[in-house]
Amino acid sequence: MTITLPGPTLGVVGGGQLGRMMGEAVARLGVEVVVLDPTPDCPASPVVSDQIVGGFDDPDAIRELASRVDALTFEIELADPDLMAEAAAEHDVPVHPDPDTLRTIQDKLVQKEALVDAGIPVPEFVAVATAEGLERVVEEFGGVMLKAREGGYDGRGNVPVETPDEAADALDEVGGNAMAEELLDFEREIAVMGLKGADGETRTYPVTETVHREEILRESVAPARTDDAVVAEAESIARDVLDVLDGRGVFGIELFETRDGDVLVNEIAPRPHNSGHWTIEGARTSQFENHVRAVLGWPLGPTDLVAPAVTANVLGDIEETWPATLSGVEEVLAAPDADLHWYGKDDVRPLRKMGHLTATAGGDADAAADRDALLSRARDLRDGLTFRDA
Repeated sequence: MTITLPGPTLGVVGGGQLGRMMGEAVARLGVEVVVLDPTPDCPASPVVSDQIVGGFDDPDAIRELASRVDALTFEIELADPDLMAEAAAEHDVPVHPDPDTLRTIQDKLVQKEALVDAGIPVPEFVAVATAEGLERVVEEFGGVMLKAREGGYDGRGNVPVETPDEAADALDEVGGNAMAEELLDFEREIAVMGLKGADGETRTYPVTETVHREEILRESVAPARTDDAVVAEAESIARDVLDVLDGRGVFGIELFETRDGDVLVNEIAPRPHNSGHWTIEGARTSQFENHVRAVLGWPLGPTDLVAPAVTANVLGDIEETWPATLSGVEEVLAAPDADLHWYGKDDVRPLRKMGHLTATAGGDADAAADRDALLSRARDLRDGLTFRDA
């Protein structure tokens, strides 16, 4: 492949914070980005070349996007795989990851079944559609995590069910058509950002520890605070997962480390993922730049760790929706070891992801060992930020 600059134009279905960070990452490479999003002046719009305002299932908008770009990708699982495939074929542009992969990922039950068929370890799971069926599963498993098969993200659509009498309300909450997964007593949650490039090349970023509360990711610690055997197993499983999925790009692979040291796949995102935001400062090439490189068929950038890093999400700390104004920014900006990322969302809602900050360790490899202190540092900086009235 011969690459010249200015580069090609990339179309992205979705213009949220992930599309914004893609645009930020590749502007310096001469890549133009056009996003499609139903929200006028979406978060990505200030940093990309243009926005098409339209729904993720709007065939005319998808066709317009495909007609204006050299390649297509998506930053949200709500993208319509059939429309993207049709528009890409009509305008002879590639779309990555493959729409078939998106179809598999969109339904959590289908996703888990594909992993089992490939021999990849996952928690026990079963489809449920009635309260009576869920009650039986809860009794059998001794508690489950009930997951909406489609549409859930950032903890939405996930409901822990510990007793049979909680079944009916839980099923109503997730919308009826669901998957019940055994409720694991795990040691920690971890993640691997996997990368597939041209000619089948695969790479992985260092294994990351992810810290959740109320089913929402709060912090990511890279590299993970776990032993070498778990790291090796997670990396091996991540590469097996990449073999199952078609198409190029970054894949966020979320995993559980059990109390016995086993590693099980939780869920997969066929796109850059919150657990990989640390790569902007902590890796040689960020997940966002590498996603675009992969989609375009360009050489992949190195995924090596350049500094241990902890990302802390900045969430809405208010009780109702109102215009977003973040206070306490001065301390983060003054910190020599932290970087702040604002997602450009106009309104703040309870627990909505509004941005993140990343604290990085110094260049001394020995200083990298104290990730507990780095996590505490990131939390302290994040907790000094607020959307509440001063």
